[in-house]
Amino acid sequence: MHLEPGNGTQHLEFLLLGLTEDPELLPLLFGLFLSMYLVTLLGNLLIILATISDSHLHTPMYFFLSNLSFVDICFTSNTVPKMLANIQTQSKAITYAGCITQIHFFVLFAGLDGFLLTVMAYDRYVAICHPLHYMVIMNHRRCGLLVLVSWFVSVLHGLLHSSMILRLSFCTDLEIIPHFFCELNQVIQRACSDTFLNELLIYIASFLLALGPLIGILSSYFKIVSSIRAISSAQGKYKAFSTCASHLSVVSLFYGTSLGVYLSSAVTQNSHSTATASVMYTVVTPMLNPFIYSLRNKDIKSALRRLCDTGR
Repeated sequence: MHLEPGNGTQHLEFLLLGLTEDPELLPLLFGLFLSMYLVTLLGNLLIILATISDSHLHTPMYFFLSNLSFVDICFTSNTVPKMLANIQTQSKAITYAGCITQIHFFVLFAGLDGFLLTVMAYDRYVAICHPLHYMVIMNHRRCGLLVLVSWFVSVLHGLLHSSMILRLSFCTDLEIIPHFFCELNQVIQRACSDTFLNELLIYIASFLLALGPLIGILSSYFKIVSSIRAISSAQGKYKAFSTCASHLSVVSLFYGTSLGVYLSSAVTQNSHSTATASVMYTVVTPMLNPFIYSLRNKDIKSALRRLCDTGR
């Protein structure tokens, strides 16, 4: 019997198999992911608080960084708490509504991460290639507009995918997903109805909203490298490149891990390996971002010290 979208789906549930089915490894997994989640929350919250409290950081670069930290908190909070709750209660279930909601916010925040990294690359391009016009080009209105447009497009992108999932029907009232969250492709693969439009949407959206920002980042850095090469002094070159180093590290980490997962899933049909690899860009990257920016950035270090001194 097919479960049609609508009234029939109210009894539909999904079972998230997680990263392991070995009961002896579950306590270790719970402790590991709880620790990583708390570090992610603390690290990104400190970046946001430091940016808000310190007037020295009221610049476009740190405005975008605080937005990225907020998105990273939301991105991780969409998947990890549910996984921790399932391990703690020894339940693998997630409701149909919960699964659709998780897909929507996952698509939203993953896309928003890419857009913000692109906006930050544009900011660095203007700062290095057009330093005299930087404050005119990157004014408060334009910075706010760039973030607002990124949110608007990402919300629409998430709504589009989640509404397309709602039109699908499923064969049973209990669908098994070999992942630790409701991953879009995995849910679509379990549908009984025709999924051509869903798959077409994924390909088009991936090309426009994933490849597009990456091309934007690469073109910005191509122009940045050209400008840095034109600087005569070695000290000047180092100073110019050091302002991009943290952002370049985060971009490499985010796109390197997400592309790695995408390519590995295309090559191998092992869903368990894909789920394990997904941990890198869904959990590890948001956790490492605050460390990358704070360790390589004197302004952030100073702001964090002042914040800690104020809290004492």
